[in-house]
Amino acid sequence: MSTELVREVAGVSLTTQRHYLIKRKFWSFFERVFRVWTGDGQLIMYIKHPLLKLREEFMVYEDEAETRPMLRVKSKQVIAINFSYEITDATTGHVFGSVRKEGLRSLIRDKFVLFDANNQEIGYAEEQGASVLRRFFPWLTSQHAIFANGQQVAAIQQKFRFFTKEFLVDLQQSTMDPKFVLAVALLALMAEARREQG
Repeated sequence: MSTELVREVAGVSLTTQRHYLIKRKFWSFFERVFRVWTGDGQLIMYIKHPLLKLREEFMVYEDEAETRPMLRVKSKQVIAINFSYEITDATTGHVFGSVRKEGLRSLIRDKFVLFDANNQEIGYAEEQGASVLRRFFPWLTSQHAIFANGQQVAAIQQKFRFFTKEFLVDLQQSTMDPKFVLAVALLALMAEARREQG
């Protein structure tokens, strides 16, 4: 008789979660893998972010086997100073909105402008804290915040680790879809990783 323990994992709803952990390896060469975990340790998102594609596009999956697509994130341009990324539901094609990176303003402090599905500006995401020092000392931990409709909807705080990058994401109660908020958080962390390894 087998005595193997089997962990039953209930379905995870993004609408009931407020705390997440995003992890990636410190160094990667051809692609960066991001994993998003719920506060109780369940994998909720899995992303392979390619580094060498001319037009940036990637899928967000619910599982590491990449059998359950959740989101599609696609750059609207091949070459631009202010890149824009459209975020859509991977199964229905529903557009959640878009995110535009403010290229010149991000030289000192990363900033992204958020738009809804009708291309109306609804908020922004911004690097906080000692952003200038992090340009010279990338091992310093980072902070980001996401704002929409006049209020903060998420805070992203890096936890210091030697061989991995870990980020705590705390969502506030808001009308924004949590999938869109997490996608914005991932784009901010991808921009940071690109700068550190560029």
